[in-house]
Amino acid sequence: MQPIKTLNDMIVFLQQRKDRKRVAVICANDASTRYAVEKGQEMGFIEPVYVDGDDKDECARRAVAMVRNGEADILMKGLINTDNVLRAILNKETGILRPGHVLTHIAMAEIPKYDKLLFFTDAAVIPIPTKEQRRQQVHYVNYVCHALGIEEPRISLIHCAEKVSEKTFPYTVDYLEIIALAQSGYFGRCIIDGPLDLKTSLDSVSLREKGIHSAIGGEADALIFPDIVAGNVFYKTLTLFAYTKTAGVLQGTRCPVVLPSRSDSPESKYYSLALAAI
Repeated sequence: MQPIKTLNDMIVFLQQRKDRKRVAVICANDASTRYAVEKGQEMGFIEPVYVDGDDKDECARRAVAMVRNGEADILMKGLINTDNVLRAILNKETGILRPGHVLTHIAMAEIPKYDKLLFFTDAAVIPIPTKEQRRQQVHYVNYVCHALGIEEPRISLIHCAEKVSEKTFPYTVDYLEIIALAQSGYFGRCIIDGPLDLKTSLDSVSLREKGIHSAIGGEADALIFPDIVAGNVFYKTLTLFAYTKTAGVLQGTRCPVVLPSRSDSPESKYYSLALAAI
């Protein structure tokens, strides 16, 4: 499989694969969700099942039950509060969180002047990852990169500088442990380094000017942010000022979950469906 380098490459790949995924769409009562779903159906990579009703919690439970029963391959949030959907997903008896796994969000961005797609986590779910949660985030982002044809993803562990600070930023110590695990093969095929700041992760000139030697080489495929604030600010800045197209899915569940925010564009929801289908 050739690496997918643009969002539209996903559509081409899915059309060549000719495999329609069943999508349980919860409360598709808004124009942007309808646009995304109908376009995905038109392009031939999804088949929607609409789950609507007056009781939003019941709609979410019914859609989650479809996944559990093997009647849907993807779950998508429409015009319904995120809390309603997450309650159904995380229910210990009837939910779809896989045992021993954590729920986290993987975003994907097509940024002007960056020659490939960029993945990052977590901008939406985990406030401050624990050591175990951060390791699972690395697993998930590596898995998603591989699914899009990136054979050896370069994953950068983000900090505001390139130095470990146990007292002020204790999570940077965990970065060193993650790198050691990666070198032992724990995460599968990937290159992990850090702490690195955003510029040294994504710009080889900045890396050289700082005199830093890193296997990432200023060409990161994925970023692991220290907390939800950093990830969310990065996501919103990209979409507001950098004319960036985005997509995103939840991982850790029995199936990919498309959980867009109300401010996400119809196009972003459409590409999120494509990512989930892959």
